[in-house]
Amino acid sequence: MSDPSPQAASDVESDGVASGPPLHQALGLTDEEFAQIGELLGRGPNDLELAMYSVMWSEHCSYKSSRIHLRRFPTEAPWVLVGPGENAGVIDVGDGIAVALRIESHNHPSAIEPYQGAATGIGGIVRDIFTMGARPIALMDPLRFGPLDDARSRWIAEGVVSGVSGYGNSVGIPTVGGEVVFDETYAENPLVNVFCLGILPTERLVLAKASGEGNLAVLLGNSTGRDGIGGVSVLASAEFAEGDEEKRPSVQVGDPFEEKRLIEATLALLDAGLVVGIQDLGGAGLTCATSETASNAGMGMDVDVSAIPQREPNMSAVEVLTSESQERMLAIVEPVHLDEVLTITDAWEVRASAIGTVTTGGLLRVFDEEGGELLAEVPAATLHEDAPLYRRPLAPPDDLEARWTREPGGTPSGGSDATGDQSDALLAMMMDTSWVYSQYDHQLYLNTVVGPGGDATVLRLRDPRSGADTGRGLGLSADGNHRWCASDPERGAAMVVCESVLNLAAVGARPLALVNCLNFGNPEHPEVMWQLSGAIDGMSEACRVMDLPVVGGNVSLYNSSGGRDIDPTPVVTTLGMIDDLSAVPPGMALSDGDTVVVLGSFVDGLAGSRWAWDQGLKGGRVPEPNLAMVRVLADLVRSLVAEGLVTATHDVSEGGLALALAEMALAGGIGLEVDADSDSSLADTVSGWFGEAAGRMVVTVDTEHLGQVLGRAESVGISTVVAGEAGGFNLRLGATVTVEVDVLQGNWRSRLPGALASGNLAE
Repeated sequence: MSDPSPQAASDVESDGVASGPPLHQALGLTDEEFAQIGELLGRGPNDLELAMYSVMWSEHCSYKSSRIHLRRFPTEAPWVLVGPGENAGVIDVGDGIAVALRIESHNHPSAIEPYQGAATGIGGIVRDIFTMGARPIALMDPLRFGPLDDARSRWIAEGVVSGVSGYGNSVGIPTVGGEVVFDETYAENPLVNVFCLGILPTERLVLAKASGEGNLAVLLGNSTGRDGIGGVSVLASAEFAEGDEEKRPSVQVGDPFEEKRLIEATLALLDAGLVVGIQDLGGAGLTCATSETASNAGMGMDVDVSAIPQREPNMSAVEVLTSESQERMLAIVEPVHLDEVLTITDAWEVRASAIGTVTTGGLLRVFDEEGGELLAEVPAATLHEDAPLYRRPLAPPDDLEARWTREPGGTPSGGSDATGDQSDALLAMMMDTSWVYSQYDHQLYLNTVVGPGGDATVLRLRDPRSGADTGRGLGLSADGNHRWCASDPERGAAMVVCESVLNLAAVGARPLALVNCLNFGNPEHPEVMWQLSGAIDGMSEACRVMDLPVVGGNVSLYNSSGGRDIDPTPVVTTLGMIDDLSAVPPGMALSDGDTVVVLGSFVDGLAGSRWAWDQGLKGGRVPEPNLAMVRVLADLVRSLVAEGLVTATHDVSEGGLALALAEMALAGGIGLEVDADSDSSLADTVSGWFGEAAGRMVVTVDTEHLGQVLGRAESVGISTVVAGEAGGFNLRLGATVTVEVDVLQGNWRSRLPGALASGNLAE
């Protein structure tokens, strides 16, 4: 073993003059982290060891800035089989069936190379799911891009959508929902969050542990190449700077057809009981997979770098151990079963190579057996368990109190009781995003009952052993709102959870579990850490009130360019159960003659709303959500849907009540005229129509059931306002909005295609 000085030889020119920063700095490690590595090893690391620590101690892999805060999430419930820390969370849904769910980000790679960044994000999240023994059955993609009048943002958006569809459709997994947001804050930092859901019999659950001395580490799937070296582990651990387009070689390259074979081979191995533990190869590649599986079991591992199939000649050990080449898995197999494993992998045309052996003692050792050389020797646990844990400074912005006092008024000039015509403001909010999800196949497996475009997705729950329909359903909702969280991270994140729970209620689903993707700026900025900490507190409190465990997630930091951080954007995907799916949930379409009822109390305020931001009014503080009443409202609506007492449902969130009613009118192709009165729950003001305080939903009811619905709401303390009867050709909301439904539809359909074609949003 070499014992290099702190300055590696590769950083010194032949004449002895230093050519650049020390190697550890070039690899993204601080001087303090370099010293810590030396203390852990009791000597200086060699170049390979240093590279291994650099990728494992990166922000993306180690969560060194966020781990201390993530501990505050509620993670346990009787139905949680696997919580945070594994490849995916796993929920027991009864009858011997479990559901695996996971969300990840591929933000930085997608900014550099949109197609492959998004495609390999899909590939990675799919492997997280079948690593647990689950068959992936659904994808979702919450996406955020810069404004559509920016050419680069359009290029990124089109590339990302193509990457999601190109990989997801080819691997044979439906993309059943998501979000699409265009905003200036994401101009140089798009957010590509991807979610996957899988289903498994509970007995097939397997964890990422390399137990059993003498067991073999078998590498499955693709050969290892130079694509993806330092990919997400490097790209996602620093903010972007000018010239970062040169980092394109660090973006992985995906092969969905190899992934499909790998899925089938892996599940076949698990069904045959031939695998002791398994881990996918994502960020930090083999370094991560070997060290984590070994240390998770309190073991070590010997790895032979010469046994690893390599797709390119003359690859160094550093390249092989840190490559993030896609479509690879590491399975731990008893030697007696190796031939059986190879028989199954051969049948699926999947490469399988024994590259290492599980050992006692806790050391990860890398050999070159062909050269007879020991290349690296480190305690496996130190690569992740001993990663730095930072309590970074956090502080609110200096102008926070002043900003919170600048409550947006009812007009751009600041009047608080305006009832002027806001039809154009409503039209500016409306955009048909079907161009995005029409490129995805969302009916693969024929499980999709409610697909993209509604409040929540609904999937049939089938028995993974027989394929039989259980008569139950799964609800999924993906939600985020940067405006709320920029106004107040804690309240805003709680509101995001409320929205997700109410979206599930709209399809009759009770929430079971939540995963989150926390997208924030540079953690070295105290304001960003204040945002992150506040968002975690708000989300945690909302989840506790909703009895909703957080079973996994992802933290994406350094979403920042030139010192400019994105607005805080925590995104959640929430899973719910529909106990009886004998009828399709009602949807949001108005029907002629049905009575429109607003459930929940009106709270005055426009802070953080789409209306206010469109007017350039970013002051004020979003209203504090009444979490207990949101839960009561969700329970009420869920029961009304389950009993067939409502004909349509829709939550009130972005755009307020005005946008909710407009979307319902669009869905039904029919109008609604509301004569607002002095009732404060239906105030005829801009705040009344466009305020976004949490805790309101709209339902439609036929005459026969109206009294029953109103009585049920009253019995649980939920206020009601009968807004009117659906019909006609106009949407009229008091004196504030008047627009023909045909105009709504024309504007809604043309905005996104027009923007993509011309580079400007259609007026």
